[in-house]
Amino acid sequence: MRGDSSVDAPSVPVRLSQRAEWTRKQAIGFLMQQAVENPQVISLAAGLVDRDTLPVEEARGAVAEILRDEEQGRDVLQYGTTQGAERLRGALVDHLANLEGKSPQEMGLDPNRMILTNGSQQLLSLICQVLLDPGDICLVAAPTYFVFLGTLAGVGAQAIPIETDEDGMRMDALEAELKRMESAGELDRVKLIYLVSDFENPSGISLSAERRAAAVDIARRFSKEHRIFVLEDAAYRELRYDGPEMPSIWSHDEAGDTVILAQTFSKSFSPGLRVGYGVIPAELLEPICDRKGNEDFGSAHFNQQILATVFEQGRYAAHVEKVCASYRVKRDSMLAAADRYFGDIPGVRWVRPHGGLYVWMALPEHIETGFDSALFQQAAKTEEVMYVPGELCYAGSEEQRLKNRMRLSFGVQTPAGIDEGMKRLARAVRSVL
Repeated sequence: MRGDSSVDAPSVPVRLSQRAEWTRKQAIGFLMQQAVENPQVISLAAGLVDRDTLPVEEARGAVAEILRDEEQGRDVLQYGTTQGAERLRGALVDHLANLEGKSPQEMGLDPNRMILTNGSQQLLSLICQVLLDPGDICLVAAPTYFVFLGTLAGVGAQAIPIETDEDGMRMDALEAELKRMESAGELDRVKLIYLVSDFENPSGISLSAERRAAAVDIARRFSKEHRIFVLEDAAYRELRYDGPEMPSIWSHDEAGDTVILAQTFSKSFSPGLRVGYGVIPAELLEPICDRKGNEDFGSAHFNQQILATVFEQGRYAAHVEKVCASYRVKRDSMLAAADRYFGDIPGVRWVRPHGGLYVWMALPEHIETGFDSALFQQAAKTEEVMYVPGELCYAGSEEQRLKNRMRLSFGVQTPAGIDEGMKRLARAVRSVL
């Protein structure tokens, strides 16, 4: 009888795929688990958005509008297309032109080269799936977005770190590494250069304007046996609080055949809608749509219609201003707390970002920050404050990973929570010095 424990059945092992093995024990899962199991801990780790600025009124108004007419309501509640709602893709032509400071006519952007996805993370995953075979290479900044490193590992690709400074990935280091690979006969394995262009997760640094153009030029020059693409992750582009506005890397790709632009509304509007989008070189659009068809044959159509309506009602830009005003206060609170509590600790320094959600902090070289370190245990267990260990954000060998860094997020906490969290973290650091 089914479920009868008295019947002895032979125990046989579960044989997982190689892809499942490649994605085991992702750090993001551990951090989420810690947050759920320890709700009393002040999290400076979570990259979640500010709850108080989530667009309830804007979403309510858009839903009411699209469901006002019964026939229209049935249309938006039906399946969409794999590529995404044409209505939203059309609105994004104007949106991208505005971000670039140009007219839609100057941009010459075809909405048919756009794809709508389940957040930008799905697009990053799809790109890795259609471009990278096991053993292929993606060049990344050191440090870079640690979840993307997991995405690369999930397809069996190798991430090679490239040195960075206060202007982002060093183009001389990128070119030197590509020349080294060419001399070693490994250039054929290089498929992708990954860059978080604005207020990078985790460092908060933006790639300089000069280096944006240089990245496209370098990718073209080294595309000898096959195309090397630049994947521009612009997830934080609209979260700018001060500092210069810069055109995207994608805007420097006049031929439209080298740069893949990935953006999302999760940070600027609502992560609950899970709408991201990309502008894709023509040769990649069909294979990405084919792969996406295997996963969902179209992300949530209703959610895409909500965003399209918000744009048509002219409510998106005002909401982004509100979000940025809130985050500006939080960023300033974290920087002020860093000055207050860490300013007199020798060997501690941090980045002052112009936007995004993170402050990147370096401790004295002998202070490690990893999950197994004395600092992490003191912070999480005794002081009840959480951060993201910086070593997670580095590709390459253990020797190439800086182990004295921390990523601190100001997105979730109130200014008072940020101040208290930074005070606790400083106590933890002093205790292990």
